[in-house]
Amino acid sequence: MQATTVKRISHLALLLLCGSAATLAQAQTAPQTAPQAAAVEESDANEIIVTATKRAESIQDIPLAVSALTGDALSKSRVTQTDELVTRTPNLQLSSIVGDNTPIFSLRGVSMFDYSLNQSSPVATYYDEVYKGNFAFLGVAMYDLERVEVLRGPQGTLYGKNTTGGAVNLISKAPELGETSGYVNVGYGNYNRIDANAAINLPLGDKAALRIAATYSNADGWFKNVVPGQPDLASVREYGIRAALRFEPADGIDITLRGSTSYQNPRNYGIYAQPEAVNRPGLEEREIAANVTSRRKARTYSLSLTANVDITDALTVTSITAWDKGSLNFFEDTDGQAIELLEIPYNDRATQFAQDLRLTSDFDGPFNFILGGFFHRENVFNQTTFQIATDVDSDGLPGVTANDCAIGLPLGCLFDNSFDQLKKSYAVYSDANFAITDALTLRGGLRFTHDTGQQTDFRADALGPDRVLVANLIPLSNLFYKTDNLSGKIGLDYKFESGQMVYANYSRGYRANSFNAQAFFDPSELSVAKPETIDAFEVGLKSQFADRRVTLNLAGFYYKYSNQQFINVDPATAAQTLLNIPRSRIFGAEAELVARASDQLTLRGGLGLLDSEIQQGTVSGNNVAGNKLANAPALSFNLGFDATVMDGNSGKLSFHGDLSYAGAQFFEVLNIPRLEQGAYALLSGHIDWESSNGRWNASVWGKNLTNKFYFTSRVDLLAGFGFDYNHISAPRTFGVTVGTKF
Repeated sequence: MQATTVKRISHLALLLLCGSAATLAQAQTAPQTAPQAAAVEESDANEIIVTATKRAESIQDIPLAVSALTGDALSKSRVTQTDELVTRTPNLQLSSIVGDNTPIFSLRGVSMFDYSLNQSSPVATYYDEVYKGNFAFLGVAMYDLERVEVLRGPQGTLYGKNTTGGAVNLISKAPELGETSGYVNVGYGNYNRIDANAAINLPLGDKAALRIAATYSNADGWFKNVVPGQPDLASVREYGIRAALRFEPADGIDITLRGSTSYQNPRNYGIYAQPEAVNRPGLEEREIAANVTSRRKARTYSLSLTANVDITDALTVTSITAWDKGSLNFFEDTDGQAIELLEIPYNDRATQFAQDLRLTSDFDGPFNFILGGFFHRENVFNQTTFQIATDVDSDGLPGVTANDCAIGLPLGCLFDNSFDQLKKSYAVYSDANFAITDALTLRGGLRFTHDTGQQTDFRADALGPDRVLVANLIPLSNLFYKTDNLSGKIGLDYKFESGQMVYANYSRGYRANSFNAQAFFDPSELSVAKPETIDAFEVGLKSQFADRRVTLNLAGFYYKYSNQQFINVDPATAAQTLLNIPRSRIFGAEAELVARASDQLTLRGGLGLLDSEIQQGTVSGNNVAGNKLANAPALSFNLGFDATVMDGNSGKLSFHGDLSYAGAQFFEVLNIPRLEQGAYALLSGHIDWESSNGRWNASVWGKNLTNKFYFTSRVDLLAGFGFDYNHISAPRTFGVTVGTKF
C-alpha cells in the first residue's frame, strides 16, 4: 500500500483517539455514578467481568485491547463454531483451509499461512485456561459457555503459551454450589438441521457441585453433489459432552475437575475449483461434482484440574494441570471434480500435557504481581498423501499399479510422508503493576522461554495406487531445534476521576520454530522455520459517558513483524517449502462501541483498520516487498442492535440484528490479482421470546440472510494442475429453537 494510504489510516486512528479524548474531557465534568452490580445486562459492556489478566476485573479496568462476548448472547445468535467469532470482533479474520470448526485465525494481520496439521497458530486458543495448540484438540467447543474473551496483541506475561497475534479464550460455565438448575434447548433448521443442547447443575452437599453439559447437531450437506448416487458435502454430524466437578473443602480453596469428549463425523467440505468454465462446467455456485465423499473424523478427549488456594488474604496459588488427546482424519477431494487429478488424505494424532503454576497477589498497597511457571509437552503423528492422477494407466496393462507410477511419474502415484513430532516448552513469566499515584500505574512483565523440538522418522515415498513402493524420495530423517527467548512488555495507564482510562504499552511477542510437514519430493524441502517475533506498540482509551450508558473503547497500534512463518507452494510442481518472511510492518486501529439508547434499545458496533506491508521477502522466486499480508483487510466492521418490543405478562419479545463487513483481502502474500477476495457483508439476526417467569423461551434465527457467496481460502495451483483451489462460505441458514430453564 502506498505511503499516502498509510498516512490516511494513521491519521484516522489518531482522529479517533483525539475525538474520544475530547469526549472524555466533557465526561469528566459530569458527576461520577456509583458502581452497579455485575452482569446486569449482557449488552452492558461496562458490567462484563473478565479474567484476561488472571484476575476478575471489569473489562473497562484492563489496559489491554480485549473483546468479551457473553455465552448467552452467542447462544441466542446461533454462534456455534469458533469460525463465527470473526463477525463479532474487530480485526479478527480467518482462513478455513483446514475445514470448518478448525479455523486458522488472523488477528490484526498476524496469521499463519500453513495448513499443515502439525502446526500451531500464532493466535492461541484456550479452553478454561488450557492451551489447545494442535488442530486435533479443538473439537466441539461452543456450548454452555460463560463467555469468550479475545485478546489482541502479543501474549506471554499472563498466559501459559507465547503468542505473537493474541488469544481466544473460551470459558465454560462453572458448577454453582448449592444450586439446582439447568436448561434444555432443541432446534430445527434448513438442510434438515437438528440441534439439541442441555446442561444441569447439581449440588453435592454444601461444599461441592457437579455440572454436566452436552450438545448434538446433525444436518444435511449444503454443497450439492451432482454425481449420481453420491452424497452432498459439507454436512454436520457431531456431539460433545463436558462434566465439571467443583469442590470447596475449606475457605480459600476452590478445586474444579473437568472432563470432556467430542466427536465430529460429517461429510467433508468440498473444493470450488476455478476457472469454472474448465473445472465446473454447467454447475451452480454451491454445486460440485465430487468422487470423494468420505466422512471427516475428529475425536477429542480432555481432562483438566484447576485449583485456587489462598495461602494468605493477599496471595493465591493457582495450578492448572491438563491432558488432551485428539485425532483428525479426512480425505480431501482437492481437485473438486469427479476425476482423480489430485486428492489428499490427512491424518493427525496428538497428545499433550500442560502444567501452569502461578502466584497472584492482591495487596492493598501500590504493588501487585503475578509470577508463574509453565510446562507444555506435545506429541504429534502426522501422515499426508498426495494422490496424483491415480486413474492414469501408463503401461497399457489392466489396472493401475506401481508399474504405472514408475513409468508415468508423477502420474499414477501416491506421494506419502509421515513423521513423529515432539515439542517441549518451559517458561517462567511475570506480570507486575505499581501505582505511582492514585491515577497513574506502571505495568510490566518478563518471560523467559526454552523451547525444544524434534521431528523424527520423517520419510517420504512414491507408491503405486496399490501402495507398492516405487521409490524412496526422502530417506529416514531427523530434525531438531533448541531456542531460548526473553520477551515481555512495559506500559503506563492513567485513570481519570470519572473512570476513563488511557494507556500506552510496548510488548514483544514470540512464536517458536516449526517443522515442515509438506515435504514430499526432495530432501531439500525438509526445513525448520526460524522463530517469529513481533515488536508491538499500542495506545488506547477505555471510556464510558452519558451516565455510563455509552461505552467506547479505542486502540491504535504499530507492529514490527519479523520472520513470519510461511508455507510456500510452487504452483507448477506443488512442491512446498517452509520459510520465513524476514520483515513486515502493520499499522492499525480499532473501536468498539456499546450504547444503551434506552432500557429497550442497545446499539453495538466494532471497527477495524489495517495497513499491512511486507518490507522484505522472497516467495517462489518473487520479491514480495510492498505486498499486503494475508488475511488482513484494510477495513472491517460490525454493527448490531438489541431491541425489546414487549415486556409484560405475555412475556418478553425482542429483535436482534447483526451486520458484519470485511474489505478486500488476499489469502496469500504473492497478492495474485485473480485470487483476491473482494469486500463482502453478512447479515444475520434472531427474534426471541421469553415467558414472563423466565422458564420458557423460543427463537427464530437466520445467518447469512442474503445468501452471500465468498471465499474463505484460496491457493494457486493453476500452472501445475490447471485449477485454483478455493474454500467457499456456507449459504443462508435459518431455523427455530425452543427451550426451557429450571
